[in-house]
Amino acid sequence: MDHIKKVGVIGSGTMGAGITQLMVQNGCATVLFDIDKETVDKAKESIGSRLERLVEKKKISTEEMILAKELLQTTTDMNMFKDCQLVIEAAPEKIEIKRSIFQQLEKICAKDTVLTTNTSSLSITEISGQIENPRRVAGYHFFNPAPIMPLVEVVQGLQTAPETIEVLVQFAEGLNKKPVVCKDTPGFIVNRVARPFYNEALRIMNDQVASVEQVDRIMKSAGNFKMGPFELQDLIGIDVNFATTQSVHASFYGESRFRPHYYQERMVQSGSLGRKTKGGFYNYD
Repeated sequence: MDHIKKVGVIGSGTMGAGITQLMVQNGCATVLFDIDKETVDKAKESIGSRLERLVEKKKISTEEMILAKELLQTTTDMNMFKDCQLVIEAAPEKIEIKRSIFQQLEKICAKDTVLTTNTSSLSITEISGQIENPRRVAGYHFFNPAPIMPLVEVVQGLQTAPETIEVLVQFAEGLNKKPVVCKDTPGFIVNRVARPFYNEALRIMNDQVASVEQVDRIMKSAGNFKMGPFELQDLIGIDVNFATTQSVHASFYGESRFRPHYYQERMVQSGSLGRKTKGGFYNYD
């Protein structure tokens, strides 16, 4: 933890912005990168607004908010990562995008910079397969919303060095998170366990056994979940959830228990992606 003074985050979407907020709130100078200036500026504004709301709720002081804002830097130039000790990639869940990013990072960053991906289901071993030193690459999977959710999956690829995992575990603990070390298997722990949670809910709804509202209410009251499967899909993004299910299903060579549901695909095709589009399984107008 002590030697990580500056962190780079790639991707200013929901997860990238959440991870960035977590870093600056914990006193880490953070560079947030995205390919488009307007997008990254919007993310900076959103992070600032969330920090201001935390002051209103008396969760942090005004001084802490000011410091956190000062620690945040945005860029469209990946060369700004050259003095970071840790980089967390939170780009779209496409293997070719991630592999390209890590090839660029290897040329830009110092030899001892730890390079991580926030992927929820793609193989760490495959992402790092074409770089010279895969020993410094690991999975660092935060959960949405990153500033609040305590769990972090620290994923060890086939060639990830034990000392890389050790650094990431210590750093996560310094952020007051609960790191869990796991092997590089499809979906890791949480997303592998969660597939039936979403898929069976979709089947129950589609078979007209129960409505969306009923399933969510039952899972919360009887199952003691904080959110039902449909509420959670709307929060995560139905497109993100569907992509993860596709990835886990493919990685297990088409095992039937992980098979995606066509209704979820129809939601994605229609552009009804949940909270971010003001409508998914529920309406958010």
